[in-house]
Amino acid sequence: MHLTESSFQQLELPEELRRGIEDCGFDRMTPVQARSLPLTLEGRDLAVQAQTGSGKTAVFLITIFNRILRHPRPKTTGVCPRALVITPTRELAVQIASDAAELGRHLSVRTVAAYGGVDYRQQREAIAEGVDLLIGTPGRLIDYWKQKVYHLRAVEVAVIDEADRMFDMGFVSDIRYLLRRMSRYDQRQSMLFSATISQRVLELSYEYMNAPDLVEITPEQVTAERIEQVLYHVSSRQKFSLLLGLLKREEWTKALVFVNTKRMGNELQERLERNGFPCAVLSGDVSQPHRMKILRRYLSGEVKILVATDVASRGLHVDDISHVFNYDLPLQAEDYVHRIGRTARAGAAGKAISLACDNYVYGLEDIQEYIGSKIPVDWPEEDWFEVEVPRPRKSRSRSGADKARPAAGAGRRRSRRRPRPGASGRTPRP
Repeated sequence: MHLTESSFQQLELPEELRRGIEDCGFDRMTPVQARSLPLTLEGRDLAVQAQTGSGKTAVFLITIFNRILRHPRPKTTGVCPRALVITPTRELAVQIASDAAELGRHLSVRTVAAYGGVDYRQQREAIAEGVDLLIGTPGRLIDYWKQKVYHLRAVEVAVIDEADRMFDMGFVSDIRYLLRRMSRYDQRQSMLFSATISQRVLELSYEYMNAPDLVEITPEQVTAERIEQVLYHVSSRQKFSLLLGLLKREEWTKALVFVNTKRMGNELQERLERNGFPCAVLSGDVSQPHRMKILRRYLSGEVKILVATDVASRGLHVDDISHVFNYDLPLQAEDYVHRIGRTARAGAAGKAISLACDNYVYGLEDIQEYIGSKIPVDWPEEDWFEVEVPRPRKSRSRSGADKARPAAGAGRRRSRRRPRPGASGRTPRP
C-alpha cells in the first residue's frame, strides 16, 4: 500500500474528527481514500473495489462521523442506529469497532458491536440504551432486530464490508433482509466495499443503492506491491522440516502461518512448540472470548507466531506482521490474496512464503491466473531442512505387578459349543 500526495488536511472535516485522524498518525491518504472520500463526504453512494489493507475502513468511518457531526439526529421513536456497518465475521466487527474508537476518540458517538460468541444479554442491553454506530454480523443483527431491540427505519448510512465474502459465506439473503427494512435507498447513503467486484456484487449494489459511483483501485495489481512473494515446491513429508528451516533462516518479527483445516492447525502448533517456537492457533470453532485472548497475546507480542485457518485471512489488522507462510496453499484462489495481505500493511514491506506440496499444488494454477502473474519459485538447499525434534514415545514397559498378572482370559477353559439340534443328522431327543 503506497500513499498519495493528497492530505487529510485538504478535506473539510469537523475539528474534533480532524484531531482524531491526526492522533492516529494519518497524514497522507491512500489511493482508495483519495478517490473515495471526496465522493462520500458529498453524500454520494459508492461501490469500491480495493485490496485488503488499502485503508478502506477509514473511508466509511470518516464519512459516518462527518455525517453524524454535521446533521442532527432524525426524529424517530425507539432505538435506531444512525449508521449500520455489516461485516461477515466477528473478527472484522471487533477490528472496525476498535478503529472507530481510535478515530472517534474526541467525539460523543456511541458505538456498539454485535456478534456471536460473547455475552448475548450484554450486547442486547448496550443496543437498547441507544446507539449511533452499530457494527455487527448479519445473524446477530437480525436476531436483535426481530426482538425489536432496535429498528432500521431511520438509518442514515449503511455500509456493507467485504461483500464478496458475504456471498462466499452464504450471507447474501441476510444482507437483503436487513436492507429491505432500512430507510429507502434514496433517503440514506450506502457504501459497499469488496476486494473483488463480481457480477453478483454489482447486482446487489444496483438493487439497493442510489446510482452508486464505482471506484476500482489498481484492478490489474491484485496483490499488494510491497509484498515479496516466493514459492517452494516440497513433498508433504518434508514440508514441516522446511518450515522449521525457514523460520530459523528468515529475519522475521511476527509470523502468520496459514493452514486449511483445524486439525492441521492443532498438529502444527504442537510440532512448532516442541521444536522451540511458541505459538497460538486460531480456527473457526474457537469461542469468541478465547479468540480475543489469543489475538491480544499476538498483538502484544507475547506470542510471535499465529497458526490460523482462513478465519484470520480477513479482519485481522496487525501492522507488524513481517512474514506470512502458506503452509497449505489455499483452496480458493482469492484467499491467497487475502492471506498475504496480512503483511505489508500501513506502507510497510513484507514477505509471503508458500509451500506447494503434493496435497495442494493442484490449486496453484488457479491462484496464479487469479493474481495475473507467476509466483517466483525458489529451490531450497539441503541444509535448509531442519531435523524435527521427535514426539516423545510413551513407555510400554510393564511393572512387576502387571507382569505377574495374567493376561485377560489366560488360564480359562475354552467353552465347548453345544451342537445345534439336528446338526449331527440325528433326531433330537424330546
